[in-house]
Amino acid sequence: MKDRIDHIVKWIKDYANKYNKTTLVIGVSGGIDSAVASTLCAMTGIKVIPIVMSIKNKDTLALEHAWWLDENFDNVSRRVINLEKIFHEFENASNYLGADSKLAFANSRSRLRMMMLYQVAQSNNGLVVGTGNKVEDFGVGFYTKYGDGGVDISPIADCMKTDVWKIAKELNILQSIQEAKPTDGLWDDGRTDEDQLGVSYEDLEKSMKQDQMNAIVTKPSDQEKMKIYIKHRKQNLHKMEPIPVCSMEKFK
Repeated sequence: MKDRIDHIVKWIKDYANKYNKTTLVIGVSGGIDSAVASTLCAMTGIKVIPIVMSIKNKDTLALEHAWWLDENFDNVSRRVINLEKIFHEFENASNYLGADSKLAFANSRSRLRMMMLYQVAQSNNGLVVGTGNKVEDFGVGFYTKYGDGGVDISPIADCMKTDVWKIAKELNILQSIQEAKPTDGLWDDGRTDEDQLGVSYEDLEKSMKQDQMNAIVTKPSDQEKMKIYIKHRKQNLHKMEPIPVCSMEKFK
């Protein structure tokens, strides 16, 4: 894993230098992906601002990791902000308009955090760093469009979730984070990613690879998991494809 880690760190550093950016801004949720991505950022030596943004959720692991980063890297300056009051006003306005979808509210939390990350990044000549992994970003589209999917660079988006766990172990990420069940932290009931997806990341990765190879799946249990994978993929494909543009080519 060390060679992969070195490769990602160099890639982040090279990109920032190419565009003369001096700061890396990243949201820290307490999950394995943001823990790994933020640590890789810190290893570049570039100024890093990891931000814990609270909206009706427990931030214990996020705070622990932000503190760990600050203690271990001189180029890290952690920030903690409570966005509950802002989000509460947004909820009231949305309810007044009859726009009270629970799923929409969950996604709006992610979009509010994205706004804060870009506010900080633009104020510090920085880049917003994404935390998505390959199966989420390119397999099932398990992210919020213009939320956690709204970033400048995605350093671990070509790594499967299982790869991220291996990298976390190599980086000595806090054991409590390595052992925690993955969750997007967007729901009041604390539901996990597996609760929402209906299948484990390991099984999603297997289905993704089988789908890419056009493999014939014969085992009943694998067929069921493939159905779940395809369902999520079809439902979220619009996020993963470029924004449709009405072509005017025939008038040229």
